[in-house]
Amino acid sequence: MPGVRRFALCLLAGVLAWTSPARATDSAPAAPAPVAQSAQVILDATATPRGLVLRLRSTPGSAPLSVTGLAVSIDGRSAAATQRPGGSWWVSWPGPGVPRAGLLEVVVMHDGIRELLSAPVPAAQGTAGNPASSPSMLRDHKQLAWWILNIAIVLIAVIAISRRMS
Repeated sequence: MPGVRRFALCLLAGVLAWTSPARATDSAPAAPAPVAQSAQVILDATATPRGLVLRLRSTPGSAPLSVTGLAVSIDGRSAAATQRPGGSWWVSWPGPGVPRAGLLEVVVMHDGIRELLSAPVPAAQGTAGNPASSPSMLRDHKQLAWWILNIAIVLIAVIAISRRMS
């Protein structure tokens, strides 16, 4: 009987490990993807649960970009932009939580020109607000998860009944 109990515990631990939200990885965000473009500037962005990573680059065939300032608003709320090493910019989400949808507006000051770029807010990766981005056994393999859950319940019932009979 101890072997059945050990097997049930291992099975339960495996189910909990596969369905755990801790499997979502925020440590390596995806590479920024183009979200907006003007005649001289391309705006690349990637979203994380804590904020946005923005990268500005010049369009092919135009002069190298020299950004002197950046102002960001997300769904009408101003957000502070901080320049990072490597030429990217970090923007924290304004307010609590990650916006599921909205408008990202970026005012870029470069080479004496001021441009407004707007795009939809990119979906954050690995957040509860965006379940499609985090792996989940329950969502990806529903039938398998139900079979494992049913087997675990039956094993627990067998253990409980065998204890009462002995």
